Amino acid sequence: MTEKSKRTGMVTEEEHAYIHWMAQALGAGNKRFLRALSELGEPREIYGMAVSGKLADRLTECFREKAAQLSENSRLFDVQGEYERLTGRGIHLVAQGEEAYPRRLAQIPDRPWVLYYAGALPPEDQPAVALIGARDCTEYGRYMARQFGAALARAGVQVISGMARGIDGIGQESALREGGYTIGVLGCGVDICYPGENRELYEALLARGGVCSEYPPGVEPRAFLFPPRNRIISGLADAVVVMEAREKSGTLITVDMALEQGREVYALPGRATDPLSGGCNRLIRQGAGLVSSPEELLEEMLGAKGAEARAVEGVKAAVQTELVFLDGVEGELFSVLDFQPLSTEEIGRRFQEKYGKPIELPLLFQTLLELCIKGHAGQIGGGYFMRTS
Repeated sequence: MTEKSKRTGMVTEEEHAYIHWMAQALGAGNKRFLRALSELGEPREIYGMAVSGKLADRLTECFREKAAQLSENSRLFDVQGEYERLTGRGIHLVAQGEEAYPRRLAQIPDRPWVLYYAGALPPEDQPAVALIGARDCTEYGRYMARQFGAALARAGVQVISGMARGIDGIGQESALREGGYTIGVLGCGVDICYPGENRELYEALLARGGVCSEYPPGVEPRAFLFPPRNRIISGLADAVVVMEAREKSGTLITVDMALEQGREVYALPGRATDPLSGGCNRLIRQGAGLVSSPEELLEEMLGAKGAEARAVEGVKAAVQTELVFLDGVEGELFSVLDFQPLSTEEIGRRFQEKYGKPIELPLLFQTLLELCIKGHAGQIGGGYFMRTS
């Protein structure tokens, strides 16, 4: 390519090719070395030093072994060819200082030097919420993640998350179903779907949202790569909402990073006896905003004026409509179910207390089984039932 190469923001595609060379040559976990290299000039200049073998001479002794590895890599790496193969797979990159680099991310102190992405980067003109929580979530957590993901999307709020099993993926799936934008921040290369069980979500993000990572394509998921990626999740958002989390949870790492970045933090309250609500309840005690519904969050974020107020009212109406979808005995019985398993005796007692009338045992069982068939309830053991939607 020449100096007339197509530009992306303020950086040419040719310069992107050298950025890609340096990023993949360094791999993951080389921040100190990267900082040392950045003092030497642009990636293309560093490549020239590596090819000529002069790179080690420009660095301190502690980096000379890495410089030798980088020089060896430069002799084997087809800079332009590899970059063309990268973009041919629908993978792109954006580096610090470019116009296309996400504005929110550019504001955090430990922003990634380069961000790989597939699909689309987050829109700059829409508010953004990081929706995070436990992987092994409860039915209550699943339900609330679906409600929040869908309501945020309807209000034009983008959802940022980690595409993980549990709360993260459920919230993102709901946002996509409502036509909203959501991006998954990965702890591996963007060409790798992790976890594998979220393959359908991954494909949907590529088609209608995006996935991104600071790690080059081909980098496999490893435990030590996930905590650093959490700063990107919070960095891309205006606010972080924790749906469920234990007292000691990886989710709380994201909260710590969000607070350091000056982001608002909210938490969904839960039962005092529920381990998966322990982290949320503690956050609320420490000053996090309490949100028990999507409309509360939207009112906090968007205020109550003009078009924003109309968006909030629209979400309220939509959520209320969703919650009233069963008639007669089904609707009455569903309303007394909980996200924790209840015995049929307890369900019957709650029914009579709420509606002032008893329900016969055969009708109780028949209606509960119909709710199970429709996917609104689940049977645990012989005589315990719980709400699932």
